[in-house]
Amino acid sequence: MYPPSTNSYRASRSDRSTRPGDRDSSEDEDPGLGDCAGDGESESEGRRYSPGDGSGESRRDSPAEGRRVSAGDGSGEGRRDGAGLDAGAPSLARVAREWGRIGATGFGGPPAHIALLRELCVRRNGWMSNAKFEHAIGATNMLPGPASTQTAIYCAWCVRGARGALIGGAAFILPGLIMILALSALFLTGSPPGWLRGAGLGAGAAVAAVALRAGLTLARPIWARTEHARRPRVLIYGLAGGLAAALVGSWLVLVLLACGVCELVLAGAVRPSARSGLSLHSWPAMLLAAVRSAGALPVTATTSATTTAGAGALAWTALKVGALAFGGGFVIVPLMQGDAVNTYHWMTHSQFLNAVALGQVTPGPVVLTVAAVGYAAAGVPGGLLATVVAFAPSFAFVLLGAGRFERLIVNARASAFMSGAAPAACGAILGSSVPLAGAIAEPSWQAPILAGAAGMLFVLRRGVVATLLVAGAVGALVVGLAGAPLPG
Repeated sequence: MYPPSTNSYRASRSDRSTRPGDRDSSEDEDPGLGDCAGDGESESEGRRYSPGDGSGESRRDSPAEGRRVSAGDGSGEGRRDGAGLDAGAPSLARVAREWGRIGATGFGGPPAHIALLRELCVRRNGWMSNAKFEHAIGATNMLPGPASTQTAIYCAWCVRGARGALIGGAAFILPGLIMILALSALFLTGSPPGWLRGAGLGAGAAVAAVALRAGLTLARPIWARTEHARRPRVLIYGLAGGLAAALVGSWLVLVLLACGVCELVLAGAVRPSARSGLSLHSWPAMLLAAVRSAGALPVTATTSATTTAGAGALAWTALKVGALAFGGGFVIVPLMQGDAVNTYHWMTHSQFLNAVALGQVTPGPVVLTVAAVGYAAAGVPGGLLATVVAFAPSFAFVLLGAGRFERLIVNARASAFMSGAAPAACGAILGSSVPLAGAIAEPSWQAPILAGAAGMLFVLRRGVVATLLVAGAVGALVVGLAGAPLPG
């Protein structure tokens, strides 16, 4: 989830809060997605946060950005081929190549992915107008699951339709998946040498500081741009998310949904008795109820150590990550930690920290951490199963609903729901640092590495990838040269 943007869909509504969930827009407005490239000039006056350009505001579309790349008549409309695509649309092979390149070089998480997608689709090739690209970011911020992945799939859908979305999305995910499965084989199985285990433990020790920074990065703009009258509620939602992540991670999804529904009611977007009011975001709760009734959801947050977990349990864990987690990124950590470590015992605490670190230092979506959990549960087949289940909802959202993305942006109920769920997600990210710090197995030398990582992130303001690499190198040296103890 990117730092959420707000009342920025139209310049005339300049009282901005923090995310799309705070827009005071009529749900009856339906500007329609139209063509993904072109027709953006009339809507480009909206000013939104854009993780890609670093300016904090989107710029007006230039005529070049509002035109399709084609050998048209100069009107900006471009020619269509027999399949309904722009004459200048890229081939499917190029979609695979370009989206694969972003997936292989996108170190740094969602901000890096969005910057690379904007450069490719808007600035360099003009396949999308800047306004359309920004609206896509706003819509994916309001959906559960990995927002940067959904944006990548949507951009591919814009330029080559459904086949483009499938090929581009898969190409975006595949490089990181290959890397994380290879690293999982190295760190999570067999008997790696001591210095390599030390590197994993060192990087894992720094993960709690990374989670804290991620949560604060999202929380600051939420707090700064939220209206004073709503700040007490935002605090309550954030506290609820943080406590859930720290204490009952397995039930975090329910807390996020509850906060969203509470804001729906308190904001007056829907009455509790209205049958249609919760239609947009009620499906996760219904899915939870259905799965629980089928016996797939644990009745308590902690299950007996003798629980036998099969493919169904792994698929359920991955589904929570991909379809039920509002906020993306580190929100998935407490969801996975409860299942992978405490409930099904696929991993030790140290191995889980390694998995989270691997998800941070590899390119592509951070949600690929679920592949490492799947690998620990059932090897390469488990990693592939977890990946497919976790990302399938993102493909479904785009393939089934991309034409309604702009309608989602101005939907009052969706906006109100996210006004409650987004602060809870930020609180959950902050709260996840507690169990992550508690998972340190050798405090005598891992605790100083955690402190040093916090210094790099908050004092020296170094990047996440660089911090984890340094922490891993220190861990390797401490174990390999100084003979520091390793957990049994």
